[in-house]
Amino acid sequence: MKTLRDVAIGETCKVKKLHGEGAVKRRIMDMGVTKNVDIYVRKVAPLGDPIEVTVRNYELSIRKADAEMVEVYEETGEAAK
Repeated sequence: MKTLRDVAIGETCKVKKLHGEGAVKRRIMDMGVTKNVDIYVRKVAPLGDPIEVTVRNYELSIRKADAEMVEVYEETGEAAK
């Protein structure tokens, strides 16, 4: 399983599934991270936390712990299957 935390800087991925429960999952969804949305990883802080991404044409900083709850497709072609 590949998560948003594993995506390299400069790559775009597509959300496959959100893990987590309750308020945490709801907060991630409220930030615009939902199934099948494209996420571009812009940069990562020097110590690795947080990760800055572009979602739905706006910049978002997300913690590593939250990024681990976002499962993404391995390749862009896999989403079409």
